[in-house]
Amino acid sequence: MPEPDGIANVLTVDVEEYYHGVEFAEALSAEALRRLPSRVVVQTERLLALLERHDARATFFTLGVVAERHPRLVRAIAERGHEVASHGWDHTHVRALGRERFRVDIRRAKRALEAATGRVVRGYRAPNYSIGPDTPWVFDILAEEGYAYDSSVHPIVHDRYGMPQARRFPYLVGLRDGPRFWEVPVGTARLGRTNLPLGGGFFRLFPCPLVAAAIESVNRRERQPVVLYVHPWELDPDQPRPPMRRLQRFRHYVGLERAEKKLAALLARFRFTTVVAAFADLAPPRRSVAASAA
Repeated sequence: MPEPDGIANVLTVDVEEYYHGVEFAEALSAEALRRLPSRVVVQTERLLALLERHDARATFFTLGVVAERHPRLVRAIAERGHEVASHGWDHTHVRALGRERFRVDIRRAKRALEAATGRVVRGYRAPNYSIGPDTPWVFDILAEEGYAYDSSVHPIVHDRYGMPQARRFPYLVGLRDGPRFWEVPVGTARLGRTNLPLGGGFFRLFPCPLVAAAIESVNRRERQPVVLYVHPWELDPDQPRPPMRRLQRFRHYVGLERAEKKLAALLARFRFTTVVAAFADLAPPRRSVAASAA
């Protein structure tokens, strides 16, 4: 089925290990976390194969540590026509980093991703959407470090993150000075006066017809793309399951067995593309890292 009114939606992928989820840090010690096996390569390749079958493109917000350990994977993402963007270095939350460590973190991640792909990295997404009114310095630092847009604002009510009063569609951020800088909020649909979240755990929890109807509603009534997000580990029901409290286990594992089938259904129904392809004002000039440094 063609997308409503020719609108292409945006698929974003947060590339991290399954154990980078908040639930693992809450449930396990640092030593126990270090003993968990890596699965990010097989998980991401599974997602890439699914996207290829549906001729879909996505923006992969990738951790710098993943690029350092698995540069071939990150290079393959770019070579298959997807956008590679930054998810920070190792999933440390922005508020925990503070201003100066945040600058080091995003600079280090950008360099690792660009070294792996040979392409300029323009976008950033904070781990666990950990920006808000208490981190107003984030956008200025991102712009100073060469980023063109952020996609960390999630305009919902949530116990861990969220800015429910924020705008729902891309807008220019007011900076002290410097280049134009964009915010690309995470996608929501309107349900009465409430913003309905659609990605991640909500995507796994909600039935597929509801998610599809919500996307179609935004496309038809608001004539805007939806910025959907997923993680590679959400397509991997066989990942390790260490002991956790019931709520932690529910949040991380709910719907894993059905997630790939649900995503495939959405890819068949709607066209998905990258952030920079969907929003013309963000489209970069075609250049390599070497060209940009010249």
